[in-house]
Amino acid sequence: MVKYREEDENYAVIGLGRFGGSICETLIDLGKEVLAIDINEERVNVYANIATHAVIGNSMDENVLNNLGIRNFDHVVVAIGEDVEASILITLLLKEMGVKHVTVKAQNESHGKVLSKIGADRIVFPERDMGRRIAHYIASRNVIDYLELSHEYSLVELSVANPRFKERTLIDLRVRSEYGLNVVAIRRAGVMIVNPEPTEYIKVNDTLMVIGADTDIERLKEKLD
Repeated sequence: MVKYREEDENYAVIGLGRFGGSICETLIDLGKEVLAIDINEERVNVYANIATHAVIGNSMDENVLNNLGIRNFDHVVVAIGEDVEASILITLLLKEMGVKHVTVKAQNESHGKVLSKIGADRIVFPERDMGRRIAHYIASRNVIDYLELSHEYSLVELSVANPRFKERTLIDLRVRSEYGLNVVAIRRAGVMIVNPEPTEYIKVNDTLMVIGADTDIERLKEKLD
């Protein structure tokens, strides 16, 4: 059984492909305790000196999970690639064993629906979400980054390239009154202005971090063009 300090939040990542490996590395960079698990010895060897512990094991085997003490982990990420059956079975085992929080990578909407029904706490669609971000980026010259919050709401970084907005305030732009949007931050010359006042003046090449309904964001993007 793998043991960690009880006072620390600990994580297990099952599947060390590009997605799972990236999660593992980022959690380690954040100072978290991470158990990395994969059935592939070569992948495990790669993370042996990165993760807190890295083990070779078949996570579809309940005995393997029990021996690892997986039920004691605060958060388990199932990052299995193309094997949908393995992803579902492992998720089911984890929830039956009482793991507090299970995040699972889904291949498509159908896969996601099954994962939801068997109790996955969070379902992520990395390929779909990245595709949407790229589409928003290439479809508008103003969009610098895009993060979907739900099917209707997003957080978007919009560049202000139109010179007619120079030295006008957020009130003048009527972001909230006309578009129902909130500017949560302004990025200006590498400096982040968080929660700017409505009287804050906009400068050319500013980046506005805007949150709100997708339909309203589209209307504002048209104005900034």
